[in-house]
Amino acid sequence: MDKLKQMQQSVEESKARLSNITVKGEANGVVVQMNGNRKMTDVQINDELMVDKEALEDFVMLACNRALEQAEKVYEAEMASSAKGIIPGL
Repeated sequence: MDKLKQMQQSVEESKARLSNITVKGEANGVVVQMNGNRKMTDVQINDELMVDKEALEDFVMLACNRALEQAEKVYEAEMASSAKGIIPGL
């Protein structure tokens, strides 16, 4: 039971740290920022892209996916690190 409480506390601490980590995904003038908890925090779009809706949609999707990939890596590493001391063999 103690291990479970310890693990829950460790996960909450990890989530707090992850909220302060920022990753970016970029694609041809579109920049998407996410925190380590995989929440989008900012989107920047180059004004020149505002004339081609289809291209803009593609670049936004690509930038989001790139940022999400980075956020996933950070999240997984942080969660593994927080569980390492509590769960043997991780």
